[in-house]
Amino acid sequence: MSDWRVRAVRAGKRPFSRPAEPAPAVAVLAPEHSMDPRTEHRTEPISLERSVVDAAVYRDGHRIEQPTSLSEIYQQVPGKPGTMTWIGLFRPAEEQLTEAAERFGLHELAVEDAIVAHQRPKLERYGDTLFVVLRAARYLDDDEEVDFGEIHLFVGPDFVLTVRHSQSPDLSTVRRRLEDDPELLALGPEAVLYAVLDAVVDGYAPVIAGLQHDIDEIETEVFGGEPGVSRRIYELSREVIEFQRATRPLLDIMASLEAGFGKYGTDQELQRYLRDVADHATTAAERVDGFRQMLQNILTVNATLVSQAQNEEMKQLAEAGHAQNDEIKKISSWAAILFAPTLIGTVYGMNFDTMPELHWAFGYPFAIGLMALVCATLYLVFKRRDWL
Repeated sequence: MSDWRVRAVRAGKRPFSRPAEPAPAVAVLAPEHSMDPRTEHRTEPISLERSVVDAAVYRDGHRIEQPTSLSEIYQQVPGKPGTMTWIGLFRPAEEQLTEAAERFGLHELAVEDAIVAHQRPKLERYGDTLFVVLRAARYLDDDEEVDFGEIHLFVGPDFVLTVRHSQSPDLSTVRRRLEDDPELLALGPEAVLYAVLDAVVDGYAPVIAGLQHDIDEIETEVFGGEPGVSRRIYELSREVIEFQRATRPLLDIMASLEAGFGKYGTDQELQRYLRDVADHATTAAERVDGFRQMLQNILTVNATLVSQAQNEEMKQLAEAGHAQNDEIKKISSWAAILFAPTLIGTVYGMNFDTMPELHWAFGYPFAIGLMALVCATLYLVFKRRDWL
């Protein structure tokens, strides 16, 4: 076990959480744009480890070597003046990164981050080597979701090592763009860093457009009273927060690069390119911040509309209950009015000889009058209380 691995274990860190998948000694070189670098092939096969997507040696902006193994690539390190090595890895095994670290003199902490992955976007400088972590994003139209990728870059004086842990970003486009522009590629590893940054930031534009479309749809659903809109707002808010975590740190990365222009002698033309990327990154970050605020406002409006709908339902229920109470009052009032003469009639219907007024000549008119009096009294009482 290497020294940096031993120190990581002693420090209680977990240097590698994904089981290493042994790579065969000989495989076919796959283009960087392939969805699965292990299945697609070049027209002219070149034997390289299967985690190596592409590898080349450049001099003055032109590809000069067609290596057949990483060992042949490593023989070029340190290279001749004006020579640069660019190796692209896709989910490499731990042993491959460890070997690359020994060959290029990479710092153990940066290598550990590249092995474990799941890092936040950042830029760290270890001597004359930059370690950059970027979060790429792409919008999936079918699922209406944002898929996030991760790429690590080791940028040294005469080498670039890119490590991808996801299908995006598509670095084959970046490599072709630079190979088609030898003057830009001749600027060295910083030109590769710029091109990767530019590709990642440009990839944010379709994601922003997709999120804007989703937010527009959600606004329509909110005012349309769709029942499942709250869940969609919550899910979209999580994607926007994740997107914000990818874009916001990028501003610090660009600021750090710009701060080192003078100290590290960055080419003037490359400085302009990097400032352009910084402008685009700022625009993207501002749009994402705006999306988060918009979703918070939409969530507030949705909660208000839901509350208003609930209040309206409660009002209707209260009105229905009030109407029912009025009906019950009326029924109860008439039942009481009808009960009074029934009670009097029941008393006088008893067949007892000794009952008062039984043989009285005015007994019948008295009973009828008493019934009328009681009913009238109850009617007036209930009417005064608005029961009738």
